[in-house]
Amino acid sequence: ILAKCGIRKTDSDAATAIRTIVVLIFSWIMMLITGSIGTISSLSSKTWMFLILSGIATGVSWLCYFKALQLGDVNKVVPIDKSSTILTIILAFIFLGEPITLVKGIAVVLIGIGTFMMIQKKETVDEPKKPKGGSWLIYALLSTVFASLTAILGKVGIEGVESNLGTAIRTCVVLVMAWVMVFVTGQQHSMHGLNRKDLLFLGLSGLTTGLSWLCYYRALQDGPASVVVPIDKLSILVTVAFSGLVLKERLDRRSGTGLVLLTAGTLLLVL
Repeated sequence: ILAKCGIRKTDSDAATAIRTIVVLIFSWIMMLITGSIGTISSLSSKTWMFLILSGIATGVSWLCYFKALQLGDVNKVVPIDKSSTILTIILAFIFLGEPITLVKGIAVVLIGIGTFMMIQKKETVDEPKKPKGGSWLIYALLSTVFASLTAILGKVGIEGVESNLGTAIRTCVVLVMAWVMVFVTGQQHSMHGLNRKDLLFLGLSGLTTGLSWLCYYRALQDGPASVVVPIDKLSILVTVAFSGLVLKERLDRRSGTGLVLLTAGTLLLVL
């Protein structure tokens, strides 16, 4: 929600780069507080490889996600991003050996149907009309794929590594990717037009992202990816609620039913 408020008049790549600076500073402060910086020299080449790959996947996922947010409605983009749960469960089965039970299968079906029902495009009341076409949907789907890869690669990369340290290293990779994209697309000049309100929202978005990441990767370190990821995806309820309160985006009956099914499937995985 904070990111959406900050990118209304800002290029999504530039916004991602600015937010990542905040996340990086926050994650390294946490690493210094916990004293995990002293263990960086003991990381194996395999750990470095998976953390870097996870960071690259995160960077691509972010760039696609915030581009989708810029083009589409929050309450349409977020459900697609949250459906990465389905792909994560499949990848966790293939690469991590986490079993797919009957309950997980039913949950995946509910999440899939719920997401499909929420994809319907709907103009908001107060937002300016967005470009026609399905470009926002393509970016949202790409974000989902790379978000799933982020979880799997991150799970492998933080085995035996202090989670704050892993988060800080990954964020460095994301920061480099984000700024490379800014200069490749020539959007560095658009930053001059940012006002204090835009910077405030982007800064707060980066701060909340940092807090979310630190908790997420600590949970991922201790628990199975196929359970941690669905719990993380329950944030869709808060997101949809705030999109209505702050952005005046409304769900129709079809989308509301989809949200119920998506939530039911997620809760089934969690419980």
